[in-house]
Amino acid sequence: MFETLGSLTASPWIYAVVAVSVVLDVFLPVLPSGVLVITAAAAAAAAGAAGPVPVAVPVAVPAQVPDILALLVIATTSSVLGDMAAFRLARRGGARLDRAIARSRRLTRAHERLGTALARGGGALVVIARFAPAGRSVVSLGAGKTHRKVMEFLPWSVLAGMAWAGYSVALGYFGTQWLGATWLGTAVSVIALFAAGALAAFVIRRPVPTAAPAA
Repeated sequence: MFETLGSLTASPWIYAVVAVSVVLDVFLPVLPSGVLVITAAAAAAAAGAAGPVPVAVPVAVPAQVPDILALLVIATTSSVLGDMAAFRLARRGGARLDRAIARSRRLTRAHERLGTALARGGGALVVIARFAPAGRSVVSLGAGKTHRKVMEFLPWSVLAGMAWAGYSVALGYFGTQWLGATWLGTAVSVIALFAAGALAAFVIRRPVPTAAPAA
């Protein structure tokens, strides 16, 4: 798997693939958008780590490597665009959207588990939910279905996109810098991404402490 993704990062199409994957995974949470971002950042780190070397010591560096800043901007922008697309769709979808969500067991479970928490958690929970499995879908669709104002949702969507993209890019880049330009650095970074998702899901699922009744 990592070898296939590694060959993709050597193509100039990597930016388009990342953008499409990040936009669409709000509707299809199974898409590996985070893995793509990490792998692209790891390729950039590997190329930078190779640096100038003597001719007698050849190092295999792809001719095309992703630019870290461009990758960060594209991942953030695509995240916000996907959020707003789901938000708009939910505002206008009505009963048809409800039936579509009901057909998805994953989204239905996510709505049941996270809906109440997101409703009580406010904007900060939008950022946390960006890391949780299907949390982004629940937030964006839920905000649209409840007819939140755009300016109530958009700033938190931007902050969530920046946090998620920054974390994913940092994992890929610094994981490769520290562990070396091998599959191990990418694998550890992907595990760290899933660990953050599990932690985010735990935070937004935990019950709210109830205040003790007055004596």
